[in-house]
Amino acid sequence: MCGRFASARSKQQLLEEFEVELDGADGAELRPDYNVAPTKPLYAVLSRAPKEAVERARPVRQLRVLRWGLVPAWAKDPSIGSKMINARVETVAEKPSFRKAFAERRCLVPADGYYEWVALEETGPRGRPKKQPYFIRPADGSVMAMAGLYEFWRDRGRPDDDPDAWLTTCTVITTTAVDEAGKVHDRMPMLIERDRWGDWLDPGVRDARDFLIPAGSTGLAIHPVSTAVNSVRNNGPELIEPLRQEGGKEPSLF
Repeated sequence: MCGRFASARSKQQLLEEFEVELDGADGAELRPDYNVAPTKPLYAVLSRAPKEAVERARPVRQLRVLRWGLVPAWAKDPSIGSKMINARVETVAEKPSFRKAFAERRCLVPADGYYEWVALEETGPRGRPKKQPYFIRPADGSVMAMAGLYEFWRDRGRPDDDPDAWLTTCTVITTTAVDEAGKVHDRMPMLIERDRWGDWLDPGVRDARDFLIPAGSTGLAIHPVSTAVNSVRNNGPELIEPLRQEGGKEPSLF
């Protein structure tokens, strides 16, 4: 799964990187976040008609702020979102929670990389295995475009003119991990190549199952990082820095 990631690029950088036509974040600008966790706000790129557009208006590529953890439109309350941060590529097109969003509301979630943990033979004070966190990122330093879905949820307890009457949430699609990423965990975010961003985001493409193929070579690199990332209260560029042992060497993966 993908349960933590880093997203430190500025809004302006993302607007340019993803060739966004409309800043749909309603003036919001998120701070660099090196410890994005479920239910936190994040940037997402999507394509849909502007809010004020007339019927059948052309979809416009937008950058929006969404909450991580998809809440289906039929949910009774938004608490279900904390359990729906990921959607498996093997079932996303059929599972009731995701299939409508997969057909109509696909997005890209920009990231600098994501975290995974490996259990060690060493145990902690309570007898549980210690876990070493790793940061997995594009080796060339490029932006990681994670495949996502977004959904709108209406709070029926609020009036129509209440700005908080609607909640927009998202999930990250995961697939089988390959290459270096597979050494850390058997799952990884599904990544969309730059030349396919347009098709993935296009709401006119109702059958996107051609994207649901096993990941090929990803060009990802991994390195161990400090266990400070374990706590969502910690945040800063030091969380993604390679962990060094005495002598300047990185700990061995196994």
